[in-house]
Amino acid sequence: MTKVYGHRGMMGIYPENTLVGFEKALEAGVDGLEIDVHMTKDGEFAVIHDATLNRTINGIGPVSEYTFSEIRELQWNHSYFASFPTYDKSWEEEKVPSLAEVLRLVDSYPDVALNIELKTYEYIYENIEERLVDYVAKFPNVKNRVIYSSFHLPTLIRLRYYDRDARLAWILDQPISHPEDYIDILGLEALHVGVETFLKHIYHWSKWRRLLRVWTVNDKDTLKQLLDVKVKAIITDDPERAIFYRCERYAMA
Repeated sequence: MTKVYGHRGMMGIYPENTLVGFEKALEAGVDGLEIDVHMTKDGEFAVIHDATLNRTINGIGPVSEYTFSEIRELQWNHSYFASFPTYDKSWEEEKVPSLAEVLRLVDSYPDVALNIELKTYEYIYENIEERLVDYVAKFPNVKNRVIYSSFHLPTLIRLRYYDRDARLAWILDQPISHPEDYIDILGLEALHVGVETFLKHIYHWSKWRRLLRVWTVNDKDTLKQLLDVKVKAIITDDPERAIFYRCERYAMA
C-alpha cells in the first residue's frame, strides 16, 4: 500500500512546519511526517524550511545567526498565512518548533514515520550530521522510525558513518543513471523524486517505483495516478485528500 506523508505537516491547509500543522496531519491519519531542520547559533535544531527567517517569520537573516530562544521570541509573518481558507487567529501564537517537540509528538503515534530533511545543499552546518544522529538517539521510541533525507550526497554519507543503521533517502529533482547502484552503494532506503521529474521520466522510474517517495504531489489526477502506480509513498501538502483517494481505491478493489 502506498504510504501518505504530510509535507511540512499539512502545509496546503495549515502553516508549514508548525505543531498545529503536524497535529492536524497526524489526526488525518498520515503514515509519516516530512519536516525540515536547520541548526541555530547555539546548536539547537529548528524545524523550519528556509535557511533564512525572512519568508515565514518576522525576522531577517539566516537561522544560523540566531539562538533558538531568539527565534522563539519572533512571531509568524501574518501575511504568509492570512490568505489560507482555514485561517484561524490562534495560528499567530504558533512558534518555530524544536526538533524535540516534534519527536515527542510523533512518539505518541507508534506507526508514524518521521522524515527529517537536512537542508545542507543550502548551508553547511558544522557537524550537523553527527549532532543530529546523537540528538535523535535520545528518543529511542522514535529513532527507528526516522528517515534522514537530503539533496546533498555528502550529508547522507556522513550520516551513514555516524549511524550504520540509519534510514537514508536521497532527494532528486532529475533522473539518474542506474539508480540501483546508488541504492546499493549508499545503503539507501528510498529515493525521493520530485513529482515533475517522475512524470516526465515515468518509464525510467517505473522499475524502482516501490523504492520511490514522490514529492510534492497535490494535483488530484496525479495523486490517483501515483496510487495506481503503487509508488512507495506520496509526500503531499494535503494528506487528508490523498488518504481519501487511497481508501476510495481500496474500496473499489
